Amino acid sequence: MKKIVSISFIFVAMIACNTKPQTSVGAKNFSPLPYPIAERGNDFHTYFGDTVPEPYAWLENDTSAATEAWVKAENEVTERYLAQIPFREKLRQRLTRLVDYEKYGTPFVKNGKTYFFKNDGLQNQSVLYEAALPLRGDLGGLVVFDPNTLSDDGTVALKSVDFSRDGKYMSYTISRSGSDWEEIYVMDLATKTVLKDKIEWAKFSSVAWFGSGFYYSAYDAPTAKGKEFSNVNENHKIYYHLIGTEQKSDKLFYANKDFPKRFYHAFTPDDEQAVFIYESGANNGNRLFAKKTKFNDCICRKCGYDDSPNEFYEDGYPTYMICPRCKSEPGYDDDNFIEIASDDNYEYNIVGKIGKRVYVLTNYEAPNYCVMIFDINEPKFDNWYPSLPEKEDEVLVDVQFTRWKEHSSQKPINLMIATYDKNATNKVEIYDMLEKLIWEIKTPTYGSIGISADKNADEIFYSFSSFSFPNTIYKFTVYTGKSEVYIEPKVAGFKPGNYVTEQHFYTSKDGTKVPLYLVYKKGLKKDGATHTLLYGYGGFNITCRPSFSPYRIPFLDNGGVYAIANIRGGGEYGEEWHVAGTKMNKQNVFDDFIAAGEYLISEKFTSKEKLACLGGSNGGLLVGAVVNQRPDLWRVAIPEVGVMDMLRYHKFTIGWNWASDYGTSDDSREMYEYLRVYSPLHNIRNDGTPYPAILVTTADHDDRVVPAHSFKYAAALQAADTGNAPKLIRIDTKAGHGGGKPIAKVIDENVDVYSFIMWNLGVEFK
Repeated sequence: MKKIVSISFIFVAMIACNTKPQTSVGAKNFSPLPYPIAERGNDFHTYFGDTVPEPYAWLENDTSAATEAWVKAENEVTERYLAQIPFREKLRQRLTRLVDYEKYGTPFVKNGKTYFFKNDGLQNQSVLYEAALPLRGDLGGLVVFDPNTLSDDGTVALKSVDFSRDGKYMSYTISRSGSDWEEIYVMDLATKTVLKDKIEWAKFSSVAWFGSGFYYSAYDAPTAKGKEFSNVNENHKIYYHLIGTEQKSDKLFYANKDFPKRFYHAFTPDDEQAVFIYESGANNGNRLFAKKTKFNDCICRKCGYDDSPNEFYEDGYPTYMICPRCKSEPGYDDDNFIEIASDDNYEYNIVGKIGKRVYVLTNYEAPNYCVMIFDINEPKFDNWYPSLPEKEDEVLVDVQFTRWKEHSSQKPINLMIATYDKNATNKVEIYDMLEKLIWEIKTPTYGSIGISADKNADEIFYSFSSFSFPNTIYKFTVYTGKSEVYIEPKVAGFKPGNYVTEQHFYTSKDGTKVPLYLVYKKGLKKDGATHTLLYGYGGFNITCRPSFSPYRIPFLDNGGVYAIANIRGGGEYGEEWHVAGTKMNKQNVFDDFIAAGEYLISEKFTSKEKLACLGGSNGGLLVGAVVNQRPDLWRVAIPEVGVMDMLRYHKFTIGWNWASDYGTSDDSREMYEYLRVYSPLHNIRNDGTPYPAILVTTADHDDRVVPAHSFKYAAALQAADTGNAPKLIRIDTKAGHGGGKPIAKVIDENVDVYSFIMWNLGVEFK
């Protein structure tokens, strides 16, 4: 087992000038930019008898005076470098103009009203609106909630909204400065007033409404001051909050002391016949539990009232949730939770409930996913049976339900809306409940689709976007099978027809065929001289599909190629593709990405002198690893908020949750040795091998991948002998892992990242 040993006292960073100047490869007239010196400590860790030095362990203390001084000095050096790029402000003006257009989220229906998010252009946070049905062509709408009023700088973000089933209340969840810590509030929808209810220290929480309150997930309030954003998160619990009460009165609903490093979430179907509990964090999937409520089988279990002969339920849905005789609200059986799915190597996600039938999207014995059904009264896994079967060459990623009513007198027919991935692009098919295909929604090109359906409506809203196709809202009418454009954004100075999107397939090191998307402006010459940016992720079953980003446009307009490699570890071809890039197979991810770069060069799209790579989070790990393994292949590298210390990642916040993909240094000597071989922090060369120009990015409130990963990596990189190309770190303030970041900060970051990329690739910015 690993033993942590420290023979040093607290080290203070000596912020001083390095005697070796570091200059840009693209700027001969730039002044030297000496790096701050990070003092090397004598700390080390022991793994299965191996001693591994940790000279920058003191940077793990992100609130110490020494770390704060180092961060300030690093940001000054980085800003001084970026300020010398002659087109930086022109790029800022261009990006600001491109971003300044109306953006709509996909409308969704709750309690007979339609809601949608809208951003006027440069608003830091999108605003929630409400509109009555039927919708007008421009949506119109009244403001329900504007998160821009919560802070002057837009750093308080709205993460989610959930509605009570009687339509009286809306809960809304916010985060501050990009942190994963959440606060939950409640609004009275009739008056648009915020109630006194307030939940603190929630994290990775769902809000599941039930009766006159809701379930949520939270941790105990942190006791170590200053460690709220770095200490390990343990003992996730589910509580029930009754509207109008204080959090201290909330009842503990579910906890599992046997597994402190797992997540627990509650889910309630629309009829509130049961409460389901998801347990995850140990393997690639989850366990599923159920607890029935008192109003099962149309019987009130408090007083015994039986309304089954009198249509207590209409078409499987309750007409009311208060017992007519004793006026009690739904409660629970006295029985304990029933574990209905126990093998957490697989996923079980409830996607709907119709009458007594519960529909589950799962990859149990179906790597490409299928739908299974169980009866609410016989929920044990042995009683589950198949519904929508697995497809051989497509991955089922989402299922929603709607209803088809051809005539006003006709009983509505339930339909399933199935979204698939085929070669890393979305397609949508609509089936009846006997799995008969009714419609297929056609898309203009490769892209991403977001479905919003209501089980009581025959109109579906969906969004579609691609590399050169801004997010567009469509309305699909089930009766006719026709789609129509509902909201089409207008991006100033951008013409979609000027760009080309292609999908290629290349061969990786072991012979595996891997998809590769390319987008570029028409008229490209394949002469090997084109500056190219290659993006990758490769982890956690996440699929990288084509989508629109205005921030890429100046790069493309200046003759660049943007590429996405759909490497193993992702979900592009189901669970088998995912597993092929995990744990002892992780090197496949790096080999796939390196092979993508080599393919772009061999096909004359670019050259080593014109190739940049970028990735964030798990993709930051990817960039750090491939730079160490093939420093000659890249001219520029951007590891964003990356997991750079693979030996200790599981020691911070919720890092333990990634063990299903990575394994940990505690597992075995074999796993420890495998991680050490590719860990970006531990494999930086120090022999004069030229490295590309590198800009590391992180943020002070990132409590998912803590900034210590990037701090230690940047300090080690700057201290090593890796040539004269710049090795810089950009550390954002009042920001986190990326979610909810205000538009102003997103623009700032993209200006700096793309300025660095284009300058070091030698782009003549126009």
